[in-house]
Amino acid sequence: MNRPDFKVSVFGIIINDQDQVLLCLRNDYDVWNLPGGGLEKGEAPWEGVIREITEETGINVNVSRLVGVYSKPQKDEIVFIFECSVVGGKLTLTDEARDIKYFSKEKIPSNTVEKQVERINDYFNSAVLTLKKQTGPSFLETIQKDKLPSPKETPVT
Repeated sequence: MNRPDFKVSVFGIIINDQDQVLLCLRNDYDVWNLPGGGLEKGEAPWEGVIREITEETGINVNVSRLVGVYSKPQKDEIVFIFECSVVGGKLTLTDEARDIKYFSKEKIPSNTVEKQVERINDYFNSAVLTLKKQTGPSFLETIQKDKLPSPKETPVT
């Protein structure tokens, strides 16, 4: 039996005292994203999200709970979304993020990855664990289709 290789991604939802969610503006594309990324070999998902958040934002977090599991069957990918709380560190721009800000759920930037917006809405609208298939184009396919400028083409203001 031939088993496909699965990618496992992990992202953190970090909410401040004003009920705003933390987003990172990627360095490689002009899109906002939840902090997170790919799980490394040997990592548990909750360990991976802690590492990814620190690498992208400079802050240290604790994982509070698992809030969503998303299957992306067309990509053979599973995505874990964790609610996290800040326990230290300082928001710092990194090689992966050229801006890091908190946004209210009503003011999420229009250039936020569509699947991430769905996950943020699921977090705010559901008190239980979300289990969902996400279909449709990936953000890279959307960028290629819409020909969104890369950060090298868009001046940062």
